[in-house]
Amino acid sequence: MQAIDRVTLKRMDRADVLKPLVNGVMALAYAARPHRLAHPLGFLRLAAEKLVHVPGAPFQRRPDKALTLPDGLVDIGGPMSVDRLVAAYAEGIYPWCHIGPVKWWTPARRAVLFLGESRIEKSLRRVLRQKKFTVTFDTAFDAVMRGCAAPRPGRPVLTWITPRFMAAYSALHRAGHAHSVEVWDDEGNLAGGLYGVASGGTFFTESQFAHARDTSKIAFVTLNRHLAEWGFVLNDGKAMTGHLAALGMREIPRDEFTAVLKAHREAGRAPGRWAVNPELDVAGWEPAQGLRP
Repeated sequence: MQAIDRVTLKRMDRADVLKPLVNGVMALAYAARPHRLAHPLGFLRLAAEKLVHVPGAPFQRRPDKALTLPDGLVDIGGPMSVDRLVAAYAEGIYPWCHIGPVKWWTPARRAVLFLGESRIEKSLRRVLRQKKFTVTFDTAFDAVMRGCAAPRPGRPVLTWITPRFMAAYSALHRAGHAHSVEVWDDEGNLAGGLYGVASGGTFFTESQFAHARDTSKIAFVTLNRHLAEWGFVLNDGKAMTGHLAALGMREIPRDEFTAVLKAHREAGRAPGRWAVNPELDVAGWEPAQGLRP
């Protein structure tokens, strides 16, 4: 039994060592995709600017001066401290990278959901009314991040939610700016969820995961119902994907997105821990369709 335990431990140690290596190899392969091959030129340009100019602002470039290649890059490097992350999200900037120094982005077009345009499918309303799952806020933030970082079945083992991102956003959560939505099954297992950052009247959804069907959607609509109740106007998803489109998001230009951020800086909630309001009817929610701030 002891020999088996030692073998198991050795395998676990090797897995821990290999994870960063595998992630690095996959990240290099991801960066080598044809439409990304010119990106290093943009990185070099921004790095050269940083050598000759020290900005007074937290980031090398303002959002309206972001690079076009790669799209939306405004800075490279620097800490992902709580203060810097708070300043970034207030300007619609977010960190994202697989390897190397952290890159800071605000792309020319954003995938967003105006909360007044939310829609809930009939099948999802039925699932919500069946109450097979329990939803909580801010009770298992780190576990949600790990769930989002875990490999998806049939997909390459690659994630930008690395240990340094987990540490940075965990600190942001403890400071009351980052929040998680947990969906639990009837056996008390974490079946799905999402996490993101609140800034003024905007919530920035960072990532979602689902171990059971519809659980990420349950997390999303439950969150949006509360955001609407709390005076938020927008849920941001960064770059458009098929999944985000299915959730009702659409693209708007960066200048419109930035204008919404500025107009609603005082909306939303003060930093702190969130809790689900059991009196809110998520399944029966009928948003004011077409409502825009």
